This record gives sequence, structure tokens and C-alpha cells, in this order.
Amino acid sequence: MSEAASTVGQAAILVAFPIAAAVIGSVVSVVNPPGPRTVSAVQHFAAGVVLSALAGEILPDLRNEGSLHWSIIGFVVGSVVMLTLGALSRRMERTRAASSSSLPLVLLMAVGIDLLLDGLLVGLGVSLGAKQGLILTIALTIEILFIGLSVTTTLTQSGIRKLPAVTISSGLSLTTAVGAIGGAAVLGGASHQILALVLAFGAAALLYLVVEELLTEAHEQAETTALAAMFFLGFLTIYVLGSI
Repeated sequence: MSEAASTVGQAAILVAFPIAAAVIGSVVSVVNPPGPRTVSAVQHFAAGVVLSALAGEILPDLRNEGSLHWSIIGFVVGSVVMLTLGALSRRMERTRAASSSSLPLVLLMAVGIDLLLDGLLVGLGVSLGAKQGLILTIALTIEILFIGLSVTTTLTQSGIRKLPAVTISSGLSLTTAVGAIGGAAVLGGASHQILALVLAFGAAALLYLVVEELLTEAHEQAETTALAAMFFLGFLTIYVLGSI
């Protein structure tokens, strides 16, 4: 088996975990929805996990690539993409009540792109090495678990029945596989400049995810010492796994 085929195969195996997490989150959302404090705890933990993966895996590899100009371009493009997705999501929230459609299409499009980018990061991690691929997969699996729960909850609140909501949310998670397998196939033999570009793009995406999504929503619940501690626990968990 060629190296490229092996990389794609590894990406296909690893991406099964975040997809399964999205399905589990969707089912839990309609069978036994967690309370606000539990959701906030998961968000804090996921934020710590993702930030640890960013600091411990993405940024060191980005610095090692040594392509500052490409890194700047990738980070700027990633920032613009994530800020645009955020703006679309907020606009959807403002207009959903006045819309005659019960299906929040703008939200689903934004989430689909987000999941596609998450999958790309899994493929990128596999291209960088087995450890990087595993760490990024663990971090994104926890994040995508929350996405599955959140999207399904939004769909049911929009008037969509439970089974179709779970089906839509679970089906949407398959875009993660497209990103992971496509990313592994394209980036397997990429140059240092292209890897720097994609790494910087991924760094911007993960930074936005932590600061503007996970922690922002987590703080909608009254902050406690226990909830804050979940952030540090998530960070420490990935740091220890990366050091083993």
C-alpha cells in the first residue's frame, strides 16, 4: 500500500469517531437532554481540549514549517472564513422567528462548513503524523459531540420532529468524513508552504471555536469554580496524552 493510500485509510478510520460522537449527541438530545449546567461543563471541557491541541500540536508544527508569509495568509483567510460563518449564524438567529420556514437552512449550511473544516483538520493531523492525528481527532470528537447535541436541539425547537431532527443532524456529520479523507489525500505530499497555509488556517479556526463559540456559550450559564475547573481539566487531559 502506498503512503498516500495509507494516510487516507488512517483518516477514514479516525474520522469515524467524531461522526459517531455527532450521532450520539443527536440521540441524547432527543432521548435525555442534558441540563444547562451539564452542557456548560462539556463546553468548558471541550474548550480546554481544543485549546490544548492548538497550543501543543498545531502551533509547534506551524512554527517548524518556517513559512511566515504563508502562515500569515492562512491565518487571515481562516479568520475571515470563521468570522463570516459566525456572522451568518447570528443573522440566522435574528431572522429565524420571522421566517416562514421551520428548517434553519443558514444554520445547517454554517454547521456543515464548520464540520467540513473540522474534518480537514483531522486529515491534516494524519498527514503530520500518527500522534498529531490522534490528538486532533480526540479534541474534535468532543467538540463535534456538542455540535450534534446543539444542532438537534435547535431543529426540534424549530418544530421538526425528533427522528427527522436526528437524521438531519447525523447526516450533516458526514461532511466531516469528506473533509478528513479529502484533506489527507490532498495534503499527504504537500509542500512546506501549503502545510503552513493549512496549519495557520486551522489555528484560526480552532481559536475562533474556543473563544467565540465554546466559551461564549458556556458562560451563558452562571460560572462556578467547578465549571471553570473543567476547562483546565480538558487542557491537562490533552497535554498528558500528547506527552505519553
